[in-house]
Amino acid sequence: MLDHPAHLSRRPALPRLVIAALAAAYLPASLADTAASALSLGSSTVTATQSGGGLPTSSVISSVDLLGGDILEQQPVLYSWELFRRTPGVMLTEFGQGTSSGKLSFRGFNGEGEVNAVKLLIDGIPSNSNDGNMPYLDMLFPLEIDGIEVVRGTNDPRYGLYNIAGNVAVQSRIGGDYGKARLRYGSYDTQELQLAKGIESGSWTQNYFIGQQKSDGYRDHAGSERTSLSGKWFYTPDAGNWRLGLIARHYEAEADEPGYLSREDARHSPRQSYALSSSDMGERRMNQLSLHLDSQLASDLSWATKVWLNTLNDDRWVRFSQAQPQQRRSTEEKHYGARTSLTYRPDVSWLHDLALEGGLDTEQQRNRSERYTTVERQVVTQTRDQRFDYDSYGAYLQAVIQPVESLKIIPAFRVDRIEGDFTDELSGNDYAINDYGSIEQPKISLIYTPIEQLSLYGNWGRTFQIGTGAAAYKVPPRTSDLSPSINDGWETGIKFSPAHWIDGRIAYWEQVATDEVRRRLNDPSGESENLGQTRRWGYDAQLNLYPASDLNLWLAHSWQFSEIEKADPSLPASQGQQIDHVPQRLYSAGSTYQATPDLQLSAWLNGQTDYYLERENTQGKYGGYVLFNLGASYQLTEQLAVDLQLKNLTDRYYEYVWYDGVQSLHAPGDGRALYAAMTLDF
Repeated sequence: MLDHPAHLSRRPALPRLVIAALAAAYLPASLADTAASALSLGSSTVTATQSGGGLPTSSVISSVDLLGGDILEQQPVLYSWELFRRTPGVMLTEFGQGTSSGKLSFRGFNGEGEVNAVKLLIDGIPSNSNDGNMPYLDMLFPLEIDGIEVVRGTNDPRYGLYNIAGNVAVQSRIGGDYGKARLRYGSYDTQELQLAKGIESGSWTQNYFIGQQKSDGYRDHAGSERTSLSGKWFYTPDAGNWRLGLIARHYEAEADEPGYLSREDARHSPRQSYALSSSDMGERRMNQLSLHLDSQLASDLSWATKVWLNTLNDDRWVRFSQAQPQQRRSTEEKHYGARTSLTYRPDVSWLHDLALEGGLDTEQQRNRSERYTTVERQVVTQTRDQRFDYDSYGAYLQAVIQPVESLKIIPAFRVDRIEGDFTDELSGNDYAINDYGSIEQPKISLIYTPIEQLSLYGNWGRTFQIGTGAAAYKVPPRTSDLSPSINDGWETGIKFSPAHWIDGRIAYWEQVATDEVRRRLNDPSGESENLGQTRRWGYDAQLNLYPASDLNLWLAHSWQFSEIEKADPSLPASQGQQIDHVPQRLYSAGSTYQATPDLQLSAWLNGQTDYYLERENTQGKYGGYVLFNLGASYQLTEQLAVDLQLKNLTDRYYEYVWYDGVQSLHAPGDGRALYAAMTLDF
């Protein structure tokens, strides 16, 4: 049995060869060759000139996966979080509820929204909502994305807030001279238009994108309509020693919610929606505005700065079961901030290579959260009216030290402070934020490359979790300051490429959290509860094969285990149990075959095992599946291509399930679906 072998409950010693801990993130180009632990699928189609900027992300000493835009643009998805099916070790939680469609998570953290452990960056801009969720990811359609970087682990010092288990960076197309239009139609009357245009003229680059999508959805009362617009303008002088750019995005969405079903109804009639959900829906509007400046101050010194403004307006009407009234959940958030970093690459005679990087950042939030009980979207009474400021300040320093060509040591240190205040408009009372103090996060990594085809690495790092919403403040009966939950994690692994036709990585990781807290999702006050001391650990195995120039294959298998080591006294029965909604195995595999110069065929699968629904592990296990997909693309002319994508080939039943304290509630996933598309290059 692989589910919970006894030997996994013992904490193995970290091998001497590769010990714990990285600093953050990037290696200079001179350090980045074969020693990087990043693995790539596909390639980026447009790469903007990086003058200045930090150390290159693709060489982070950690579990890093890179997805190129060429394998993303044809994926049959309604929302961009679904693109992460192609990323090893990433779990997708599919709510299937209108604008609350789903999300990603990894490293043994679930996607329920109780602990949101992944930092999201869009073109380098922090893009999480206050609770750590990722609504801004919906703004990006596949055709606009140039690449995705997934950094798993606790060893990246660039980010503090929400960077508990790692981070995801989505890079859109910046620069290039191109035109692309994509028209898609498919099952459930899905209609989609994407239009992307890049213009280069002298020192200026311009990029524009329009995306529109409509769909009736697989289930009854599941229709949606989404629109996204973006523009990017960058200037680089002839000397090329600096670059200034502006990025603007706007997004609107409206979607019905089909709600949840009983276990029996979900299996026998998965497409239905109960009458109690007939007026459930969501409306969402988001904007992003950011200014980017990169500069090469000297041959060995570069500087990068970003400032931004994000706004989120979200209204959702939802009724989970007959026993509960409909709620209106209204959120207004305005986030603004700045990041700046200096990178110094001195020439030190007694070292093979050296790079130093330091940075400062701040994220300022002005948030409003309201809830009401409603009937058919008409307000009955207000149950929440909260206003709160939530501000973070951080600084980090890291070094990449290469004493000899085969050895790299990367120490780093980060510190964060949190400030803010909270007003309960219903009671008229004001409350101070918890004084978390200076949250210190040391990190260190080591990578050893005895031969070009083999790299051994290890890292150790500390991250933190603090309260969000009302849980971050001293709201009675809580009157004393809380400490942050400290997450210590380490990883050791091997990256190998013994021949040009194969590369892969095998790793073991572990993460322990003190006094982990989680949001009470249905709580009118927005409070949290203590989960206790937790431990997560697992194995990652990844392999890419290129047996011929026209064929590539990839496969990945992740084992992830979780345990509540010291339960909160209020729920002693959770002691030693597994954390809810964490499947113990995630796996994916696929292949692409260039059958002729014009015809490309692809096939891929994703799967996971069942998970428990609650902390005491008494309500059974649900959620396991294996989904098969097929694709074919044909280049009709140099400018025009057509493709077919068949999703869930076997029409496998799968579902998202949660427990409301009385019953299990089920949201069936999409059945078999076929999509056809045309892509025009102009």
